[in-house]
Amino acid sequence: MTSTMRDAFVTSTEEVLADPRTTVVLADISADAFEPAAARYPERVINVGIREQLMIGVAGGLALTGQRPVVHSYAPFLVERAYEQIKLDLDHQGVGAVLVGIGGSYDRAAAGRTHLGPADVALIDTLHGWTVHVPGHPDEVRPLLRDVVCGQDSAYLRLSIRTNSRAYPEAGDLRVVRDAGPGAPLLVAVGPVLDAAVAATADRAVTVAYTHRPRPFDTTGLRTLAGTEVILVEPYLAGTSARVVSEALADRPHRLLALGVGREDLRRYGSAEDHEHWHGLDAAGLRRSVDAFLT
Repeated sequence: MTSTMRDAFVTSTEEVLADPRTTVVLADISADAFEPAAARYPERVINVGIREQLMIGVAGGLALTGQRPVVHSYAPFLVERAYEQIKLDLDHQGVGAVLVGIGGSYDRAAAGRTHLGPADVALIDTLHGWTVHVPGHPDEVRPLLRDVVCGQDSAYLRLSIRTNSRAYPEAGDLRVVRDAGPGAPLLVAVGPVLDAAVAATADRAVTVAYTHRPRPFDTTGLRTLAGTEVILVEPYLAGTSARVVSEALADRPHRLLALGVGREDLRRYGSAEDHEHWHGLDAAGLRRSVDAFLT
């Protein structure tokens, strides 16, 4: 196992740089980690400095020439700060890129609100045709990165220091981790919230399914597994995938509980574990929410 998702990303990117169609674009973040790759491929590891909007603009230009840019920074800098450039320089131009964000929703909580990015997947979801991967384990990163780099369309790979105890690299489509039988409530866990979700429902008759690919969401698998009650647990803004789930089950009577990071600005620092607790995404918080919903 690679020590962190970020380590796995750097190592895997050095591998995909062997393809001359690939270029890495940075805005200072992780530049030190990419120094060996920059020495080997000086023309295809580009650091534009602390200029995130320019970073996306450069990626759009590279994509127009046939390159496959891999663009990297902290999630709030990469997606929120540069959203207009993502919308115009990539989406509007009809070219693809691979965006790789680190920091999850609150990994760098000690750095303050500037480093919190719970709205990133919701923002990407306003665009058309993007693939979004939210790995739950470092060993899921390499195959996901190689897959999206080999593609043509735009993709967002969301990395975090939060991790599950086990990797499920093939779990783009929903993978059943615990089967409570026909008609049982279904809990869908996205990325690194799986372990907490499993612990929260350990002695409950709840089927637990996992995915690291919330977009495109596996609606076929959802319809196969879902009964009347569906619980959605996402490690970013609560309700981000509620629309997709509700549309997929629109012809069936169902109840949906969408759990994730709350919209209220907590105005606190603390650790990632603290924020997980405050947003009710630890095992105890999820258990309270699930029990209240099911009873």
